[in-house]
Amino acid sequence: MANRIELIFDFVSPNAYLIWWPLRDVVKRTGAELDVTPVFLGGMHKMTGNAPPMIRDADVKGKVEYSMLEMRRFIEQHRLSKYKLHPKFPFNSITLQRMCFAADQDGRGVQFVEGLLPAIWEEGVDITDPEALGAAVTAAGFDAADLFARTQTDEVKQGLAANTDHAVERGAFGIPTMFTGPKGGDTEMFFGKERLAQIEDELAKG
Repeated sequence: MANRIELIFDFVSPNAYLIWWPLRDVVKRTGAELDVTPVFLGGMHKMTGNAPPMIRDADVKGKVEYSMLEMRRFIEQHRLSKYKLHPKFPFNSITLQRMCFAADQDGRGVQFVEGLLPAIWEEGVDITDPEALGAAVTAAGFDAADLFARTQTDEVKQGLAANTDHAVERGAFGIPTMFTGPKGGDTEMFFGKERLAQIEDELAKG
């Protein structure tokens, strides 16, 4: 049964923020389970030869401008007016992603994502500053000292790398990638925030 959505996730992607709230609405409407799989997008790009759209499409006349138009339309359609491009975008997300992995180990990955996304993509918290990041993590209801410590363990470092490798093996090449279907079973892959309607149709099949 397609009663589960797995989101391949890295905080560094603006689309990770933009997909989150509409995806949560889909979950509410369908009763699906939502799982988050933290990965390192920089590593994913290296493995797949992909690059951020603004870099990849820079030489294609009109494409970057059109992509920005579609983003504005998406923001308006889903009432995401709080969104602001992070002042340090693209930032290095490795520490944050390791924290997210550690939180997911504790069964709180979804809560970590939901707690930190507004701080990053609405408030512009400087996640490259450990003190500012720690304050945001604490405000989201997590033990920042514990998560910081766990980012330095081989278990978390290797676990995030393994998540990234596995996502690429399954066909993922960017953010947001989503899979519907049971954990460990047959799944359908969807890429891009524009696939929400297709995901909901897939979930409706049961």
